[in-house]
Amino acid sequence: MKFYQSKLLKSFSDIRHCYTTKHSRNVAFHVNDNTESIIANHKRLAQELYYDYKSLAHMKQVHSNAVKIITKKENFDAPPTCDALITNQKNIPLMVMVADCAPLLFFDTEQKTIAVAHAGRAGAFSNIIQNVIDVFVKDFHSKLENIYVSVGPSIGECCYEVGEEIAQEAKALGLEYAVAKRANNYFLNIRKILQTQLLNAGVKKENIEISLLCNSCHTEDFYSYRVEKETGRFSGVILLNE
Repeated sequence: MKFYQSKLLKSFSDIRHCYTTKHSRNVAFHVNDNTESIIANHKRLAQELYYDYKSLAHMKQVHSNAVKIITKKENFDAPPTCDALITNQKNIPLMVMVADCAPLLFFDTEQKTIAVAHAGRAGAFSNIIQNVIDVFVKDFHSKLENIYVSVGPSIGECCYEVGEEIAQEAKALGLEYAVAKRANNYFLNIRKILQTQLLNAGVKKENIEISLLCNSCHTEDFYSYRVEKETGRFSGVILLNE
């Protein structure tokens, strides 16, 4: 099974993680795929990362900035409606699914707390990152200097064309630095927004890693809703070791 790992997160022995690809096959239940096939894909991924697939926490993602704290009460078959998950429970993998939006993986090296977040335009514009960091600090007593963040493959400014209305919304939110205009077309740089928000939230620059892989440019390896429309989802997964 082909997947990618963050060089930043790979250095920590307390966690296991990966970003899946098309070669790992679709992991989303809402894209008109065969349910048995999706479960088989989850089982293969679980074998690769050495966890029970039934222990996986994933989400009904709705482009919100809502964060859910995961305990052992959660169930693979009843995912919460939100766009970020956080836990300090060992052997409960957290998964975020994407097909253009950015998958984020978080790890607090001292409090041994992990999180995932789904950040497309809506998540970036509503600053889901600040909400995740707030939960780290308030609910898990994290110190900002101990939080590490990996932003996985996502659509780049090269491919993310938006209309003037979205460009004006970005400007109204103070995000005009992430909008480029080329030949009367507007292009949005979600990665730049996320990096800025992470820094503004207090995460140290050296604790942030942002993949420059554009999934829309590399549909041989990644799903892209913009390119393919009817398509699967790849994912980011992270879990705490025993």
